[in-house]
Amino acid sequence: MRAVRSVLLALALLAPVAAGAVQPDEVMKDPGLESRARSISAGLRCLVCQNQSIDDSDAPLARDLRLIVRERLRQGDSNDAVVDYMVHRYGEFVLLRPVLAWHTAFLWLTPVLVIGLGGLALWAAGRRRKATAPKALSAAEEAAVADLMRRAEPR
Repeated sequence: MRAVRSVLLALALLAPVAAGAVQPDEVMKDPGLESRARSISAGLRCLVCQNQSIDDSDAPLARDLRLIVRERLRQGDSNDAVVDYMVHRYGEFVLLRPVLAWHTAFLWLTPVLVIGLGGLALWAAGRRRKATAPKALSAAEEAAVADLMRRAEPR
């Protein structure tokens, strides 16, 4: 029984834990609004860290952005209105997932182009490496091989 408890304790300690940076004084009293704030914050980029959402970042600017999101929700804005406000104020870079539009088409199509060009290069390399038929031996080469074979025969 002791071993089972030890294993369960180890698994509990190794389990991933949500490491959100939201401070207790930021949390809204209304659980519905807090849930909306968290879902919006998870999709907004920390402008300082750049690879974290504002929900996960400890940067002071991320805290300010979280507070703006919560204030806009308190004012009655919808989720889309809050995101639109943040994009209008900070630009599309604030979105962790860029929008799919004509001006971001290169961003979205670059991986497809790289994979396609890589596949085309592999195909071309494979065509160049096709096995060629071996050339026939000349009469002198055939005579040399026959001579070697005779010498190698056991006596």
